[in-house]
Amino acid sequence: MILYSVISADQVWDGAIKASPPFREVTVQGIVMQVEPLDEGRARIVRLLQCPLHRYLEPGLAPGQVISYASGAADNR
Repeated sequence: MILYSVISADQVWDGAIKASPPFREVTVQGIVMQVEPLDEGRARIVRLLQCPLHRYLEPGLAPGQVISYASGAADNR
């Protein structure tokens, strides 16, 4: 692929390669989900990995929602 631009290549590709944040798989209320830890006991939902189909429609389980979980109570995979 050839990219023709008046912007320098450094500006075009700046930030294109970033290390992904550390995701964890946890089980909360019987739902296996991938989360991004924020601080102790709180995390942002990235995606649901395993749950009943009707649970995908719950607004509280949508990606981007912040949830609370106890580190000892959640099954870390």
